[in-house]
Amino acid sequence: MPSAPAAKNAKKPASKPASKGTQHAHGGGNGELLKHPLFDELGFPSDPNNLYRQTVSSMLTAADMMNLPHHLKIILAQPKNEIMVNFPVKMDDGEYRLFKGYRVQHNNALGPYKGGLRFHHDVHLDDVKSLAFLMTMKCSLVGVPYGGGKGGIKVDPYKHSKGEMERIVRRFTAAIAHQIGPDYDIPAPDVGSNSQHMAWIADTYSFLSEVGGRQPEAVITGKPIEYGGSVGREKATGQGVVDTLTEMLPEIGIDIKGCKFSVLGFGNVGSWTARILQDRGAKLIAVMDHTGGILNDGGIDAHSLAAHVSKAGGVANFKGAGRIDKEEFYETKVDVFVPAALEQMITEVEAKIVNCKVVAEGANAPTTPAGERVLESRGIEVLPAILCNAGGVTVSYFEWVQNKTCHQWELDRVDSELNKHMILAAKKVRDARKKYKCGLRTAAYIAALERLQAAYAIRGLFP
Repeated sequence: MPSAPAAKNAKKPASKPASKGTQHAHGGGNGELLKHPLFDELGFPSDPNNLYRQTVSSMLTAADMMNLPHHLKIILAQPKNEIMVNFPVKMDDGEYRLFKGYRVQHNNALGPYKGGLRFHHDVHLDDVKSLAFLMTMKCSLVGVPYGGGKGGIKVDPYKHSKGEMERIVRRFTAAIAHQIGPDYDIPAPDVGSNSQHMAWIADTYSFLSEVGGRQPEAVITGKPIEYGGSVGREKATGQGVVDTLTEMLPEIGIDIKGCKFSVLGFGNVGSWTARILQDRGAKLIAVMDHTGGILNDGGIDAHSLAAHVSKAGGVANFKGAGRIDKEEFYETKVDVFVPAALEQMITEVEAKIVNCKVVAEGANAPTTPAGERVLESRGIEVLPAILCNAGGVTVSYFEWVQNKTCHQWELDRVDSELNKHMILAAKKVRDARKKYKCGLRTAAYIAALERLQAAYAIRGLFP
């Protein structure tokens, strides 16, 4: 059992020299690719803090390094389709409210579009575009036959009754039904959405006879097991983070047994990462989410904390740890720090005080280019999100295969197949880093782009 909460926190370490082979990430460490000429050619937003501009700049770093042809750069720099819908829904009080929904289909050169649906009050088009773009890169890197997509509804799911959310989700499904399909675009859960929402989407889609077709439940993944879901899907993203750490930590000189780690965000990804890491002998020291931060130098029991969060809605007031503020959380000395919340949370400010050896990106794009440059200068290794958090889409692929073939896999098979994909993806990243002498993020993009380039070389461009 964890010991009593720690009263004081670790001191911030002095900055360390930059580690070898990380200078190319995000434009060689000086951000010049945030001003890449392609942005003017394609009319990108001029704001350097724009998330889509930042994510594409990372790809362009890799694309320039590997001399990717110009036509592939412009194809991959913008999504194929951007769908926005506005739809009315009747509330419990009898009044109608208008909701906005999105589905962005970035690229399908490798297979059907694939990506989650985010239900959040602050969903915007550029954010959805960024996440769809990252899905293309992630699917390519991890070796599944999908392209990238993403969507969402501008809604706070926690402020609506179950009945209201069901009507919102079903009405959104009807609005985009002709733009999704089991062989065309396959959504999944993301922030704010869950397996129940996925079940409503599959059920609604199946009733639309003109678009239902065969195996209509395969239109979406992340469903409840009772309705075609896969065992292991709930923990899949966290499992992928742990599989990546297990593969990558030894060469960094860290033993996963006994290593100390902290987690930012304790939703699905953060909590499962923590529980699986703890079961492998690692020790959870600090956690922070929207309700506050907690610390226990003797270790926080991740399973007990997950049970607490499921009831309380956040980590605050957990009895097995003491309360800390934001700065204390980042200054806590650990071996591995896992940002598993939203995008752009590790800026220059956080990067200057974070006290770890490795950042394992459990969330999508949690580190800004400026933040990453600081981490690089301090010699902190960053395991990029398109590698680390690819476990979710990989097991979603397994669920889709099971739906298509009318089979149900055992958990051992799901975990084993996931591990194979994660190990292969990590090997491709290491090989690219060695070949191009670049950082892990750039290496991950290079490995993803190589598969996309090969596909376009075979397919050609119509007409």
